[in-house]
Amino acid sequence: MTEILIKNGFVFDPLNKINGEKMDIAIKNGKIVESVNEQKAKKIDAAGLTVMPGGVDIHTHIAGGEVNTGRMIRPEDHVKDVVSKTSITRSGTGYSIPSTFVTGYRYAKMGYTTVMNPSMAPLGAKHTHEELNDIPLLDKATFPLLGDWWFVLEHLQRGDLEGCARHVAWMLETTKGYAIKIVNPGGLESWGFGRNVHSIDDTVPNFDITPRDIMCGLAKVNKMLNLPHSIHLHTNNLGIPGNYVTTLETMKALENVPTDGRPTCHITHLQFSSFAGDNWGNMKSAAEEISKYINNHNHITFDMGQIVFTDTTTMTADGPFEFTLYQLSGHKWVNTDVETETSGGIIPMHYKRTSAVNALQWSIGLELALLVEDPWKVFMTTDHPNAGPFFAYPKIMAWLISKKARMATLAKCHKKAQKRSLLPSVKRELSLYELAIVTRAGQAKALGLKNKGHLGVGADADIAIYDINPEKIDVAKKYKTARKAFGNAAYTIKDGKIVVKDGEVVQHTDGKTMWLDVKTAEQLKVDEEMKLKFKKYWTVEYENYPVYDHYVKVPEIISVKASV
Repeated sequence: MTEILIKNGFVFDPLNKINGEKMDIAIKNGKIVESVNEQKAKKIDAAGLTVMPGGVDIHTHIAGGEVNTGRMIRPEDHVKDVVSKTSITRSGTGYSIPSTFVTGYRYAKMGYTTVMNPSMAPLGAKHTHEELNDIPLLDKATFPLLGDWWFVLEHLQRGDLEGCARHVAWMLETTKGYAIKIVNPGGLESWGFGRNVHSIDDTVPNFDITPRDIMCGLAKVNKMLNLPHSIHLHTNNLGIPGNYVTTLETMKALENVPTDGRPTCHITHLQFSSFAGDNWGNMKSAAEEISKYINNHNHITFDMGQIVFTDTTTMTADGPFEFTLYQLSGHKWVNTDVETETSGGIIPMHYKRTSAVNALQWSIGLELALLVEDPWKVFMTTDHPNAGPFFAYPKIMAWLISKKARMATLAKCHKKAQKRSLLPSVKRELSLYELAIVTRAGQAKALGLKNKGHLGVGADADIAIYDINPEKIDVAKKYKTARKAFGNAAYTIKDGKIVVKDGEVVQHTDGKTMWLDVKTAEQLKVDEEMKLKFKKYWTVEYENYPVYDHYVKVPEIISVKASV
């Protein structure tokens, strides 16, 4: 069946400024079209239902070395969450780190169709793509870690932005990456010597360069290459009391980067970077200060990194941060240094309402999302699995749309966190239109995915239909209705195929892997230079490093014009 007609749904399509209008959506050959033959098309009666573009997740760790290592060190995570196969779906395991097939199924059941893996060690790119290829029902992309790559540091040290841009373009094409990822700039290289950086003006060992230089330099490179997404930044001093000062300094530093009207930087899991106080005993929220800055500036977007009270697994390229968690918790711990490229760490975590720090973190994430006035700057994530598994999203949506739901959870939290929380003073409740922005339209726009996140003619036919009637929803119970509906989509349509019905997977389909084909001058010269560098620095041969097209299932190449 190549034609589908969705009839009479309440459509929420913010990119086309459609706010709950009753209308039909026509689908043909995997795309949204103006009309179809009503006699031949399969009809979906969406009367009384909410229709949105498929969900988009800008930041979720679902593939690659850190994810697979997390699976290996947490057998207990698998035992408690065994998923049986059906006539359509495969079996799998994993609570906080689901296996590849289960990852695709659980996202699709929530109406999600596109996700971004935000952290990839270039040396592990082939493995990352093998796992991405294994995840069904979703379109995917991945971001190589470039902030502490030696060749970035060397070029920025010399002030050679054009040379840096050519090498970044080489790496994006070589690893089949989509965006520039920066984690704790300067801190990862420092960690190779058992050190860290503690301000954006500290000097990185062996390189006369600072985190400020790295962030601003790569933001300029990003603009030179005209990449569809801004730099994707995990800030310095993440997870440390008082770190909001570093976050504000970071955002202010990036004000000076020339802009073309689009955001200069996306700050990841901002909750972890919005702590005031100077120790864990007097830690408090800095969401008000951070939100005030973002409300008055337009060069920053961010995702929440919303805490969920549960057992989970933290994983990040920020090795120093993971070591700090190890010292605080004493849990089992993995730490790595990936040659000239990056670092990494993994440690189990259990967020508890009875912990004043954890409860305050929970509050901070929601405060940021609700205090920032423009929903196009705010994106809902848990930094899966760091702050909690992605399949807790329906619970977070309920908190965002209902003060009653937030206050009910806050009432169960540690008394100190209740006193320090800003949530009692926040009356705002997101509308379905705003929720469509923070969970799909805004994320697609920030990523530069022109065929995603909307229901206009020509868009990919990625659609979610939910059992929510905006005209009849009980205000007092709306958070319960929303939580149930967003956890079990009435329909999820991927590329014009019905893949989920009534919260169950009914059809398997492969998603695409999206990557950038960045064209620059002197590409052959850079390639020859890197062949020589491999003999000097890497433990693998150059020929074993690049990800060739055949590694990427049904690739979607996004060509980018570069000015260097």
